[in-house]
Amino acid sequence: MPITDWPAHERPREKLLQRGPASLSDAELLAIFLRTGVKGQSAVDLSRSLLTQFGSLKNLMHASQNEFCEGHGLGAAKYVQLQAVLEMARRHLQETIQKRNVTNNPEDTKKFLLGHLAHKQQEIFACLFLDNKHQVICYEELFFGTIDNASVHPREVVRATLKHNAAAVIFAHNHPSGNPEPSRSDIDITTQLKSALNLIDVRTLDHLVIGSHDVVSLAERGLI
Repeated sequence: MPITDWPAHERPREKLLQRGPASLSDAELLAIFLRTGVKGQSAVDLSRSLLTQFGSLKNLMHASQNEFCEGHGLGAAKYVQLQAVLEMARRHLQETIQKRNVTNNPEDTKKFLLGHLAHKQQEIFACLFLDNKHQVICYEELFFGTIDNASVHPREVVRATLKHNAAAVIFAHNHPSGNPEPSRSDIDITTQLKSALNLIDVRTLDHLVIGSHDVVSLAERGLI
């Protein structure tokens, strides 16, 4: 049965307008993005089959172009459209944290870093460089490693900090395994970096470890 024949309160678009986007399932949200189904399948039916094929909404959203285009009813145009949506979301989060003191809005900072790092297949070490009011100057990815580890060099972190004239820094890196629990080496490199930045009178506010869905703050754990 086509979606247009469904009761109005069950149609994804009408449901979103009446109850808000949080009321929709992953399949319903995806159906709104797809707009149309394929022969024999409504947009919702197609969305359910795609979620089964890819395993989750996250996997579909972060699939490579080739992987994405192998999905039934998908193609280059939909891939481009999805990438535009994801980039708009990342830029929205960046604008949000740039206008605020990040120490007063830690959840926005975590969401921003999740959006940038959670889907990466290799380990990436990044920094949020902050001014003396703890507002974001810029976000920069500094080191790129294998799926197991990234080599982080304190000298390069200090150099980047001076380049941006930052007064404080938040470190972040992802665990491609999806588990954000910090390792002993994560704690050790944080100590090394903090000591290096102390020499140039720059504060280390936090080190956030990014998993698939969660973020662990070393500061909240009392490890900084």
